[in-house]
Amino acid sequence: MYEKFYQFTGIPFLLTPDSRFFFGSSGHSRAIAHLVYGLAQEEGFIVITGEVGAGKTTLVEQLWSQLDRHSYFIARIVTTQVSPDDLLRLAMANFGIGDTPGLDKATLLRRFEFMVQEQRRAGRRCLLVVDEVQNLPLAALEELRMLSNITVDGKASLQTILLGQPQFRPILASHDAEQLRQRVLASYHLGPLTEAETRGYIEHRLKMVQWSGDPHWNDDAFLAVHRHTDGIPRRINTLCSRVLLYGALEEAHEISAATVDMTASELNQDLGAGLAPAPRPSLVCESERDQDGILRRIEMLEANASRQDRVFRRLLNLLEATREARG
Repeated sequence: MYEKFYQFTGIPFLLTPDSRFFFGSSGHSRAIAHLVYGLAQEEGFIVITGEVGAGKTTLVEQLWSQLDRHSYFIARIVTTQVSPDDLLRLAMANFGIGDTPGLDKATLLRRFEFMVQEQRRAGRRCLLVVDEVQNLPLAALEELRMLSNITVDGKASLQTILLGQPQFRPILASHDAEQLRQRVLASYHLGPLTEAETRGYIEHRLKMVQWSGDPHWNDDAFLAVHRHTDGIPRRINTLCSRVLLYGALEEAHEISAATVDMTASELNQDLGAGLAPAPRPSLVCESERDQDGILRRIEMLEANASRQDRVFRRLLNLLEATREARG
């Protein structure tokens, strides 16, 4: 809806990863450099960690867009709450290796060896990407390590990229994961965007859909987005998408910090909606300071109610206009 009002050529803040919208922040550029370095070694594991929504998947999508698809045979696993045997079978299936019920592990591994030999002859390297790796039990990580032991003509048959949340780092650092850790050639933790990068990220995505300055974003609006999202790209997308929706419904051509604050407040009331949880109000008052806080919250609630009423009326008008246009 808002993309039509602001005459965009697309939706700038979709949650689905899309390499076309890749923004090369300092952190994302370094992560790409680690991926490229790791791939150049043609063996072992590459580890990328980051908070939920930090852009790990988008990072891999960007890497895909740069790779020569004729030189790689790529498989990806996104469901990692599985047993070690199921993980192995998932990997095989994603590489196109057929499985039949009751097929033993030794036969699966022989099929895998045959597959990588065929890919090598065709001039392709096998690359496995495992997402949400923090959910894997150590036994499943060991299965991945064992796959990396398979060689073809003295060369590693498989490289693996592990994507995970920060809690994977202590798992990798544990004594039980020592053998896997020794196979890690490159590792990088993807942090949040800075205030300046948050502004650059928002403007970049808007420009990708032919934003011409409408709506105009005030400087303090960008700062407010960073404050409410902690610089996490997915949270930024969630907040900015809702800001633009409300802007279009209210026919606004300027985005201010107040607009962002109000929208963030509404999102936080909606079970968090991808943003940081709203702080709980204290049950203990501190006289005047607490009373001022209560008054500000009341004013915010009243403003939100008034805004929601305007938005609701605007939606009704749009629905009515659409119904009349259809006859």
